[in-house]
Amino acid sequence: MAVPGDVRGRGLSGLPDMNGEEEEEEESHEVLLSVFAQHGQLGLCFYDSRDFTLHYMPDTSDNHELQLLARVVQEVSPHVIITSAKQERCMVQFVQGLGGNPDYRPEVVTYPYVDFGLEVSKQRLLSAHFPFLPPAVSERERISYLSSCISFDSPLMLRSVGALLKCLDRRRVGVELEDSSVGVPILQFHTYTLKDIVYVDQDTYSVLQIFKSELHPSVYKLQSGEKEGLSLYGILNHCRCKFGSKLLRQWFLRPTRDLAVLNRRQEVVRFFSCPRNSDSLNTLQSSLRNIRNIPTLLRSMSLSHTKVSDWQGLYKTVYSAVCIRDTVRSLPQSIQLFQEISEGFSDDLYYIASLISRVVDFEGSLAENRFTVKPNVDPAIDEKKRRMMGLSDFLTDVARRELEHLDTRIPSCCVIYIPLIGFLLSVPRLPSMVEKEDFEIEGLDFMFLSEERLHYRSQRTKELDDLLGDLHCDTKDMETAVMTQLQTTVLERSACLYKVLDLSAELDCLMALSHASQEYGYTTPTLANHHRITLRQARHPLLELCSPMFVSNSFLSSETLGRVKIITGPNSSGKSIYLKQVGLIVFMALIGSDVPAKEAEIGLVDGIFTRMQSRESVSVGLSTFMIDLNQMAHALNHSSGHSLVLIDEFGKGTNTVDGLSLLAASISHWLKRVPAEVPHILLATNFHSLLQLGLLPSSGLLSLLTLETAVDGDELVFLYQLKDGICRSSYAANIATLAGLPPSLVQRGVEVSELYRTGKTIKRIDRPSTEEQANKCVCVVKKFLCVNLEDQSVDLQRYMKEELLPSGGDLL
Repeated sequence: MAVPGDVRGRGLSGLPDMNGEEEEEEESHEVLLSVFAQHGQLGLCFYDSRDFTLHYMPDTSDNHELQLLARVVQEVSPHVIITSAKQERCMVQFVQGLGGNPDYRPEVVTYPYVDFGLEVSKQRLLSAHFPFLPPAVSERERISYLSSCISFDSPLMLRSVGALLKCLDRRRVGVELEDSSVGVPILQFHTYTLKDIVYVDQDTYSVLQIFKSELHPSVYKLQSGEKEGLSLYGILNHCRCKFGSKLLRQWFLRPTRDLAVLNRRQEVVRFFSCPRNSDSLNTLQSSLRNIRNIPTLLRSMSLSHTKVSDWQGLYKTVYSAVCIRDTVRSLPQSIQLFQEISEGFSDDLYYIASLISRVVDFEGSLAENRFTVKPNVDPAIDEKKRRMMGLSDFLTDVARRELEHLDTRIPSCCVIYIPLIGFLLSVPRLPSMVEKEDFEIEGLDFMFLSEERLHYRSQRTKELDDLLGDLHCDTKDMETAVMTQLQTTVLERSACLYKVLDLSAELDCLMALSHASQEYGYTTPTLANHHRITLRQARHPLLELCSPMFVSNSFLSSETLGRVKIITGPNSSGKSIYLKQVGLIVFMALIGSDVPAKEAEIGLVDGIFTRMQSRESVSVGLSTFMIDLNQMAHALNHSSGHSLVLIDEFGKGTNTVDGLSLLAASISHWLKRVPAEVPHILLATNFHSLLQLGLLPSSGLLSLLTLETAVDGDELVFLYQLKDGICRSSYAANIATLAGLPPSLVQRGVEVSELYRTGKTIKRIDRPSTEEQANKCVCVVKKFLCVNLEDQSVDLQRYMKEELLPSGGDLL
């Protein structure tokens, strides 16, 4: 954000002469980056001592490898990285990884978790040194100003700002030689976005309905969270696996203007949108359903917590990945993603699949609820299992021999095997066996009583223990050792599994977008790095699904024509829908999707700014109109010639004159820029005076549009067709009638409006004015004129009360 005025060369204490010491500044400047990661979200900011600017990035989602943070570090190259001593594991691993690069080793500073507290950070921000603010400015005024410079809706970012300000004060960056009373100056705020990442704030996501969460209708899931409602993400998400949906959400949260990335996505969407490739699409989507969460599976293996279901999931995943590779190899290898899948899904996948198939006995594993191996894997295991299988007949023969040596009162016995205990002789409990002393049998060692059967260890069972050993446990241990070897083999080839995850997720997302393109009749937009946006017969992607008939409209904004469009029209005529329609189509193009239009040529934008929806907020103590002003200030200060700005009914939160003035001043500010720096602006307003009074400067960039309506008798008909021109009437009475207001109320409103417009007196109607009352008024006036006011004997007050107005003055 550009700060009013220029502070360079003013002799501020602690500020070098920016013009005279450019070379020295280039050598000695320092960049400090503060970052805080929590629950998959990332908040960061950094301070550049070269121009005393604080750059901040609103809270953004990141993956477990913190790839977004890695890109930030790569672009910014900070000298110091500030983070919390209490951090998530992914952040710890990231910081540790920084030390492995010999060419770049920033200093890492850790502060206690309390220094990243939200309220502490807000107080530090309020007490920071801003040379461009008057010294006597109040705290409330500082809050109002700062809320227009930095987003208070990003808590992680605010917490990182607090830690950054603490580090700046401790190190006194840029003011090392100054008096301790001189604070580190912050001359400006800039919103930071990664290179080629398009800026879209939370208000824009909300007003364009890109995401929309709703409570789940199932009573069993009320505690577990929400489901996606009618939203752009909801209608485009036809992914077959969870990690595909997760990646698609990340694309939505990080739209890009990287033409290479978008072309890569478009070529896949275009291929699968073709009807003749539907068989390949269905085959691949069927295989994608079996791809499981690979990081979770590998983590279980690394901890040796692998379950039977994990092995089943891994086998299905690897087998399906091989099927995907074989299918993709039959597709055109000129498409980059197909080529990467063909090469990246290596023979390691087939090796893992065949190894699991050869080793794991899934049927036996499910029956015993543990890992078991197939025959012919390990001869020792096969021998143990063979012995266990023939053990039943052998133990029956041993029991028969044991019975011959037992008391004749014992009718039967059997030899059983219990893991970890061994072989035991089991006999029924006799009626005479009451006390524990009665359990003693000569030549046998009593072990325990269970279910009216006595268990003993005899000489023969001891011999069986020595001869056969603990068969069950030995077999289990040997199979566990085989499982460990198999886990090691899989983990050694985990790189190919992660590649399967990444490429399968991308393929799933692009097939989902192509499925939506086919289902909804979208077309592939032409993307380029120019300043034009051309849409022919464009449609609103959400509204067309809810309306039986939708009227399409075109849009044209070039470098020198129609850059700023002002749309007037009655309420409910479709102004807001048209604004959102353009915003959604541009957004869809920035994630690589096809768009709802007959033809589309879109110059890549660097940000989408909106002032469309008034929202309440108690977190910063600002009024609704103040929040509207902050949204407008953000668009004015941060938009460029490559931005898209959508404004709906700005200025209605205050009185008419002030609101109209602010709106006119904002549009004039943009029109006075160099044409290449004017963003694409769509403004919908009911301030007809903005155009009728000529409040805007004349410019070829300005285009006036309205939405067609027709009046059939007293009924207003909306045609929803955009055309050049100005709306001459708001048709408020017709809209009120459509809304169901009483006819008498609407008629009175029309009368008052006409009287106000023509400057005539507005007569009250709560007490009817009759001819008799008018005559009374004339009589009173005549009587009063006949009074001799110079006569001292006349009691004027008594005369007025008793004779002139005997009824108490109630004439009306």
